[in-house]
Amino acid sequence: MEEEKKQERSRTEEFRLTGGEILNKVKEVIHQGNARRIILKDEQGKTFLEIPLTVGVVGAIVAPILAAVGAIAALASNLTIIVVKTDD
Repeated sequence: MEEEKKQERSRTEEFRLTGGEILNKVKEVIHQGNARRIILKDEQGKTFLEIPLTVGVVGAIVAPILAAVGAIAALASNLTIIVVKTDD
């Protein structure tokens, strides 16, 4: 028998946000549950933070992530959020 390889397909979504919108969007993306990675970039395209997400990210693990995003959002006026999602 030949083993079938399951290929995980992904897609990306990009959002340009400011201030408090950044934290709200990250919360929304985590709540949706199908994101694999969130990348925060500045206006020049430099990566500030890359957050790998797994299927079981909840509770105590989410709090430090949101605290870090909140601190970055306070320092940066405009950020691009890139969300890598998996397609089922």
